[in-house]
Amino acid sequence: MTATERLVRGLVWAMAAIGVVFLMTPLVVTVAVSFGSSSVFTLPPPEWSLRWYERLWTTRGLWSALGTSVQVAALSTAVSLVLGTLCAIALVRSRIPGREVIATFLVSPLMLPGLVIGIAMLQAFRALGLRDAFASLILAHVVLTLPYVVRTVLGALSLFDFTLIDAARTLGRSYGGALLRVLAPALLPAFLTSGVFAFLASMDNYPVSIFFTDAWTKTLPIQMLQYVEESPDPRIAAISTGLILLAVLALVIGDRLVGLKRLADF
Repeated sequence: MTATERLVRGLVWAMAAIGVVFLMTPLVVTVAVSFGSSSVFTLPPPEWSLRWYERLWTTRGLWSALGTSVQVAALSTAVSLVLGTLCAIALVRSRIPGREVIATFLVSPLMLPGLVIGIAMLQAFRALGLRDAFASLILAHVVLTLPYVVRTVLGALSLFDFTLIDAARTLGRSYGGALLRVLAPALLPAFLTSGVFAFLASMDNYPVSIFFTDAWTKTLPIQMLQYVEESPDPRIAAISTGLILLAVLALVIGDRLVGLKRLADF
């Protein structure tokens, strides 16, 4: 290895380290503040304490908002997995013209600002006469989570050899049985990856959810914003730490079921 190559490699590793520190510092600060005893955001904290986690149990509106977020995220992710998989199969197996255009349209919500999507869907739902906040949240979050499923499953299907299904049928499997024994295991990493990202994206969404919540139906990010406006204290950091833990837990489960290496392939 020449001196120039060693210099380039050193610069690459240095930039990677800087990027990791830049991304991880806010998370570390949030977790550290949540374990402080001070009523303001102080780092380092004067004393270590669990007082803000204890206060979460009696925080007004927190658990109802968390329940709403979990329900919306779970339902929208389930619907997106079904619709996204069907769309991906249709795009891969059909010969319809403009498949690339359709695929780009399906993932376009990832390219648009959340406020633009929220305003557009708000106007559309009003025109359709949809006033129920929970139903509106479900439909809006399906639009947000569907691109994760379509993009991931489409990539997995493009690498799948569909002649394996025909081979399984020649060995005595029915068409449904061949799909379950051959296609489903091959798509499991894509399902898990897209489902994790879709669920976390729904749980963390604010720009779109703000248009469809009311006084009785609030998601967790909307409720957190209300806490910031009313009484900004480290309870927000404690809730954020819980969301960080949720993301870590999702990665651990994915690693146990499929493996991080296979997850990264999608």
